[in-house]
Amino acid sequence: MVTTVQYELQTQELLTRIETRAAKIGVVGLGYVGLPLALLFSDAGFRVTGFDTDDAKIGALNNGNSYIVHIPSQAVQAARESGFRATSDYARLADLDAVIICVPTPLNRHSQPDLSYITRTAEAMVPYVHPGLLVILESTTYPGSTQELLVPILEKSGILAEGPDRNVDDGFFVAFSPEREDPGNKAVARQNIPKVVGGIGRVSSALAMAVYRSIFNRVVAVSSPAAAEMTKLLENIYRCVNIALVNELKLLCLRMKIDIWEVIEAASTKPFGFQPFQPGPGLGGHCIPIDPFYLSWKAREFDFHTRFIELAGEINAAMPSHVVATVSSALNQRGKALNKAGILVLGIAYKKDVDDLRESPALRIITLLQQQGANVRYHDPYFPHVGRGRHYELDMDCATLDDLNQYDCVLIVTDHSDYDFQRIVRESSLVIDTRNATRGITSPSIVRC
Repeated sequence: MVTTVQYELQTQELLTRIETRAAKIGVVGLGYVGLPLALLFSDAGFRVTGFDTDDAKIGALNNGNSYIVHIPSQAVQAARESGFRATSDYARLADLDAVIICVPTPLNRHSQPDLSYITRTAEAMVPYVHPGLLVILESTTYPGSTQELLVPILEKSGILAEGPDRNVDDGFFVAFSPEREDPGNKAVARQNIPKVVGGIGRVSSALAMAVYRSIFNRVVAVSSPAAAEMTKLLENIYRCVNIALVNELKLLCLRMKIDIWEVIEAASTKPFGFQPFQPGPGLGGHCIPIDPFYLSWKAREFDFHTRFIELAGEINAAMPSHVVATVSSALNQRGKALNKAGILVLGIAYKKDVDDLRESPALRIITLLQQQGANVRYHDPYFPHVGRGRHYELDMDCATLDDLNQYDCVLIVTDHSDYDFQRIVRESSLVIDTRNATRGITSPSIVRC
């Protein structure tokens, strides 16, 4: 049996390499989570290799260009000068000390977890897993995924040693650390977002914490990968449930002719026991619309029905239909039918001022409007074209904001800062506002939804 002293000796070299920035770091998946993380490591002095299957992304990065709006190309160029390279060649893993997996974990058409990206990544890594390699999963998933899915695939490398930590001695190390990326958030620096870490054993946890301490100001240890996985789900289910609450209250307030945003603003003056959440046309982004389904799906394995969480998901999922019904009603009151009506959707990103379409409610709203026979166009300063996605099939070019009066309805779905809402209201015959973007503007053409 390997002693504690021996464990310390076996990991000291890697710890020293991490502390001296000599460790070589890999980041798999160079999207909204992986690219910022890779740049943080590069800025901290590490030699970083980024992995992706998208040749366009790899080419852009190796030419010093960013494809994410809130990440300037200068940051990519600075990383390049420090040795950052992007590649699709997993053989480069053989030379790395730590690899962080940041691949998507969407839902399939049946709202069940799709872990195929994690599976394919792990299988591609197997030939290059070597003794002492630290593998950290950041992709959001259900509790147990790291231990039940990732580790067995990596075990196929044949180098896993036995021992109290199971992945020590001549084996590899594994941990889970949930991403907490918030695209477009300028209020909190990435380094100031505490990092939660759970390793499959004491040594794995210590190594993962050392890696993250090099770029984050605070690292929080939990007892296991499952605890870290559940932490991520709790954070986003908390938001999902509270957004569902205000969305339901909004529907009630509309019937009662009460301004829900005025109510939220007033309630926010309470200095304790209340945190404001904003209603909207539905949930978007990779986390909040998806995480509740991950936990609900896993809970069935334990014969447990997450009724409260599923109800919140149902309420939020129904909001796009509410928006379409409001558009139809507003048009009817003006003697027009939704069928063949000209509708301009303003903003298709899932949140303001980001170039992120993941799970955007605008995509569902456009699809529903088209199914009702409406002639739909869109405008979004971040998307010149929208093509085909996992759960939608659109082929649309961005419209201009000229001659807004040509449309029967202008539908505000995402309240980008670039929009001049005074002008939009003035030049439009009907404005449906799902974001309270026209607050303070008085006009009979506005219908707040």
